[in-house]
Amino acid sequence: MSLPNNTNIYPSTFLLLGIPGMEAIHTWISMPFCLIYLTALLGNCSILFIIRTDSNLHEPMYFFLCMLSVADLILSTTAMPKILSIFWFHDREIYFEACLVQVFLIHSLCSMASGFILAMAFDRYVAICNPLRHSIILSHRVIQNLGLAIVFHGVVLFSPQPFMLRWLPYCRTNVIPHTYCEFMALIKLACAETRICRIYSLTAAFLTGGLDFLLILCSYVVILYTVFHLPSKAAQLKTLGTCGSHVCVILVAYTPAFFSFLTHRFGHHVAPHIPIFVANIYVLVPPMVNPMIYGIRTKRIRERFLHVLTSHKF
Repeated sequence: MSLPNNTNIYPSTFLLLGIPGMEAIHTWISMPFCLIYLTALLGNCSILFIIRTDSNLHEPMYFFLCMLSVADLILSTTAMPKILSIFWFHDREIYFEACLVQVFLIHSLCSMASGFILAMAFDRYVAICNPLRHSIILSHRVIQNLGLAIVFHGVVLFSPQPFMLRWLPYCRTNVIPHTYCEFMALIKLACAETRICRIYSLTAAFLTGGLDFLLILCSYVVILYTVFHLPSKAAQLKTLGTCGSHVCVILVAYTPAFFSFLTHRFGHHVAPHIPIFVANIYVLVPPMVNPMIYGIRTKRIRERFLHVLTSHKF
């Protein structure tokens, strides 16, 4: 039996199939995907512009929202152009190095987005449980350091991924049944022992989304305890109302993320197109929905947005 050549072991390119089983409707799927992407670009750029130009919104919650918007913009732009080229032009080929860069960016940016959501939960905790010291605890220096720490955490935790994938042999196939390069999708193509890589993937997932989600839950347990000990019902409702937008963002971000994580690792009997479709929702929908939630539910952002629209009306 002849040995596979070096090109097959270390392919120069991979082929992305898109969503397996749904190839016939790729063009139709591309329409909402494109609309979601354009809405995400418009929404996040609007959030950044509004907060940047309105000094009244220069508060910790809105600074963290800006950081989240930047991460969402880069995340959706990392994945969406290639997805659309697959759906529209059947351009499935992606260079190995570009694939590794996409893996790193998608996972590290998802980690950063999760970290910024946790930082926003911490802001709500301080604002409700220790309001008199809010400006002292969350000073501009602290906000800046928190942002840098979240970015550093995402970069350091996921920087080993490209090197792990680069060293693995791929003598089975270079076809990836996905719309973008994803760590576990590439691991499944390797013809070598990947136990360490899988353990690393589980550990990294827990140290980002898993741990962040547990800390967010803890913060909201304390917040709810504090809220329900307020003297009046009106005060309770008003305080809970300040958390409404953030709770919606948490649900939008973590629900598809956990579903995607669980189906990738334990959903062996799930139809193959379902986890891939959910993985796309996880990358594309939160960047679109987050600015909508804050734009609609946050009175100050909504009023500023309407003011900008009316002031530029001819």
